[in-house]
Amino acid sequence: MNSLFRSMLVWLLISSGAALFWPVEWFGFDPFVAPGWWLWVLITLTMFCLGTLVRPHELGPLKSKPWWVLLGVVTQLVAMPLAAWVVTKLIPMDPELATGVILVGCVPGAMASNVLTHTAGGSVVYSVSLTTVATLLSPFSVPFVLSLFALKTSPSQINPLETSLLLFGTVVLPAMVGFFLAWLNEQLDRWASRWSSLTASVCLLWIIASVVAGNRETLVSVGPVLVIALLLVNLNGYAAGYLVGVGFRLPSEFQRALTLEVGMQNAGLGTALATTLYGAGTLATIPTAVYTFGCMLTGTVLAVVWRGMSDGPVAGEDQAGTNVPPGDMMGD
Repeated sequence: MNSLFRSMLVWLLISSGAALFWPVEWFGFDPFVAPGWWLWVLITLTMFCLGTLVRPHELGPLKSKPWWVLLGVVTQLVAMPLAAWVVTKLIPMDPELATGVILVGCVPGAMASNVLTHTAGGSVVYSVSLTTVATLLSPFSVPFVLSLFALKTSPSQINPLETSLLLFGTVVLPAMVGFFLAWLNEQLDRWASRWSSLTASVCLLWIIASVVAGNRETLVSVGPVLVIALLLVNLNGYAAGYLVGVGFRLPSEFQRALTLEVGMQNAGLGTALATTLYGAGTLATIPTAVYTFGCMLTGTVLAVVWRGMSDGPVAGEDQAGTNVPPGDMMGD
């Protein structure tokens, strides 16, 4: 198991546990509660840091196999929202909670899939390309898909244009700026190699902890039903990615990358978006926070199993000529 990713799981447990059981009455203040606008600051900083870690050669499949990239992105955009919607129909739950589950399926893929693809012996360059394209499309895809599937949502709560501008300004633009600045500035590139991963990780942990702190009273009571629902969404995503990869006869390393990319979602972005759309204290914010830990756990297990089945060198290293940068561990 990748040590960096394993440590992320540990710190996720520690920070979320501290947020859940923080004795406010003892200290008189709560360091984990943050306003909605601050969560978007954290998302913007996260995406900027991740943008500084993307290297031009990692986008090779966009030129060499563009239809493979299109296939993967379409699979994610169709399979995940549909799986989330079906699960909310099959498992009785609070309408607000169901809205949060559907939001999990609507956000783009997580950067965590990139490092897990490396661990699994999959194609890292394909994984990075899928994540990049899905993120660039998110200002258009998320509002559209969410408006099709979301439950108990009035038109005033989801304005496609406002949501698109919000996602572009806080997700796509910071990532692009980070990418180009690191590409053009060697000093920033050196700084990013050392600190971007840590900064992005802290931001993601802070986002999740804030949501946990804002839902202390309800988090435990909705746990079992929510965990089952999110696990089904996660497993259906893995299954869809794998079956599409096999059905279109992609090479095995591309099948693994597609499987992990479809099943893992940028739940950090989803958490901030849920807080903005529905309010920090609503049940709709909980599923995205819980999914962060869940998909990291299942994805790690799947990657380790696949790595044990691999006989040769890691596919991502052969194709990209380098290891995955540490910052690509993010979900977020």
